[in-house]
Amino acid sequence: MIAALLIAGAVLLMAGAELLVRGAARIAVATALPSLVVGLTIVAFGTSAPELAVSIGATFADRPAIAIGNVVGSNIFNVLFILGLSASVVPLVVDRQLVRLDAPVMLAASVVLLLMALDARIDRAEGVLLFSGLLTYTWWIVRQRRPTVEPVTAAATARPERFGRLIARSAIIAVVGLALLVLGARWFVSGAVALARVLDVSEAVIGLTIIAAGTSLPELATSVVASIRGERDIAVGNIIGSNIFNILAIVGLCGILAPHGVAVVPSMIDFDIPVMLAVAVATLPVLYSGMRVSRAEGGFLLAAYAAYTLYLVLQATQHQATL
Repeated sequence: MIAALLIAGAVLLMAGAELLVRGAARIAVATALPSLVVGLTIVAFGTSAPELAVSIGATFADRPAIAIGNVVGSNIFNVLFILGLSASVVPLVVDRQLVRLDAPVMLAASVVLLLMALDARIDRAEGVLLFSGLLTYTWWIVRQRRPTVEPVTAAATARPERFGRLIARSAIIAVVGLALLVLGARWFVSGAVALARVLDVSEAVIGLTIIAAGTSLPELATSVVASIRGERDIAVGNIIGSNIFNILAIVGLCGILAPHGVAVVPSMIDFDIPVMLAVAVATLPVLYSGMRVSRAEGGFLLAAYAAYTLYLVLQATQHQATL
């Protein structure tokens, strides 16, 4: 039953994210936004929808370790595993603007999260501050990278009724995807909590590993496929944008929606959030090195994720090496 819940939840999360991204991407194409903006916003926010659904579901279920662990683990997984794997497949050329603005924003958001977590709670005021940061960031990048052409002017002007139907169909697809995400998140969280009890492993570790990797599957598929197809702005922008969204939107909303804020377990304050911050710091020199992520750097990122996961497993089983 636990396996069935996890698998069914993951399938619904993947299907919901696919529909949500597909609908949102069609709307983005209709507005002629640059591919990097699409990757940093529409694609990044869409593929982070599973994390959003799971963390909010865990917040309402009073499972704060899963809610915060999912975000922290996903951010670590996104950079070390997804960026590493994508670069191992095809070396990634990085947009200069992404290195100068978006990667530092990811780093700043990580620092802010660590500072807010030091008192072991993300309260409502801090949640509002984080979410306001997302709105400001989104407004800024769209403003700075406006489309250079009018949004599908020929189609919109010559056949406005057809253009309207296209937008409506795309919106319906996105809404159906969102509904699947909500249901999938409920099943996935239930399965993960049950698994933690059976294995006698803390919910924090489950959130940092199984749930984080499971909810990051849309980012993984999107970035790897985008790398193979040569859409490298989308591949890298998806990862950086997802990490920014995870902190500012997901932690922010969890803090806003929880009546007394979201608790942060001590182990995350002492180890996992600092690791997430260190990963964000390490991203800068990797991206700056020739404005590309080489296969060798991709391999290094993958090795770092393997070491992090191994440490969590050894710690969860109270192995002598971690004592």
